[in-house]
Amino acid sequence: MKKQILTALMISVIVVSCKKSTTKTEQVENPDGSVTTTTTTVTQDGLGVDTAKINQAKENVQTKVDEAGNKIDAAAQKAKEKIDATAGKTKEDLHKAGEDVKDAAAKGASKVEEGAKKLKEDLKK
Repeated sequence: MKKQILTALMISVIVVSCKKSTTKTEQVENPDGSVTTTTTTVTQDGLGVDTAKINQAKENVQTKVDEAGNKIDAAAQKAKEKIDATAGKTKEDLHKAGEDVKDAAAKGASKVEEGAKKLKEDLKK
């Protein structure tokens, strides 16, 4: 969002710095009765603004946009590293929980087998 705002600001500065030209047409009557038409074109820098200041402002805006982009990239990288670390820990925890469930199931199955053997022996008596 910040990049878009800064880019719009930079574009508006460039538009203001464009040159403005106006054309003036004058008609002058000579002493002999003939009419002379003179056309003059006047070129002005946009609204009398110093282009050096505009260029400096444009460079400042670009620098700030780059800095903001670098900060965003750094924050994104840091977040990615945290997510990766959390995902790795979660995977380890799930693996351990799976092993615990297998062990509990094996113990439970052995107890059931022992109980079945005892029951079978009791029934034989």
